[in-house]
Amino acid sequence: MADLAGLAAVVTGGASGIGLATARLLSRRGARVAVLDRAPETLPAEDRAALTALSCDVADDAAVRAAVAEAVERLGGLDILVNNAGIGAQGTVADNDDAEWTRILDINVLGIVRTTRAALPHLRRSPAAAVVNMCSVAATAGLPQRAAYSASKGAVLSLTLAMAADHVREGIRVNCVNPGTAATPWVDRLLAAAEDPEAERAALDARQPLGRLVTAEEVAAAVVYLASPAAASTTGTALPVDGGMAGLRLRPAAAPAPAGAAR
Repeated sequence: MADLAGLAAVVTGGASGIGLATARLLSRRGARVAVLDRAPETLPAEDRAALTALSCDVADDAAVRAAVAEAVERLGGLDILVNNAGIGAQGTVADNDDAEWTRILDINVLGIVRTTRAALPHLRRSPAAAVVNMCSVAATAGLPQRAAYSASKGAVLSLTLAMAADHVREGIRVNCVNPGTAATPWVDRLLAAAEDPEAERAALDARQPLGRLVTAEEVAAAVVYLASPAAASTTGTALPVDGGMAGLRLRPAAAPAPAGAAR
């Protein structure tokens, strides 16, 4: 497919994980793509011909403005912004100090604000402008040991709706994707640090009704759909890609349903 031919896209946090999967799919669908990342040198060698990699820390407003301006110059415009950059965090409200809470909210929430603010003048000139924010099932489901992370993603969900309302009459659509636990480098690091990595992986798999982690490519497919002209009537929407985690309530696998009960 080349349905995105002629469009230019920026993906933050695009050198690895979900961001890289999204940048690759956008490129395969015909878009010109720039990835903004704190470590652009980590972009795999096989992607360097197709993707423009630029250095950017979304916690630094001046760096964001400079990187977006360079991306627009090199791509010849901007039609799609994917706000993917973010960090994870573990712990209850008692486990992280104010500095850590500030860091998480600064990157996960204000990072989106900074990048979108820099991109808006360019998006307003596009006939197919779209912003897709990376949210999480943590915004809508209470997950243990994820207080600060959940708070940041709850803010992303609310921010997405507010942005959609603010910019719909400018022709800019704004949506978000809510992944479940995904097989990403961050989750790999969590598993590696666990006391029993295999047991922890099994627990994460079991938490999602499909019985496995979401893949980066599955999340990327949802992002690219929302960014594409195929979703031209979709704005202010949160699309779950969570293996059924947010919406399904299954009986335990070992517990048979009572006779005559609805299944």
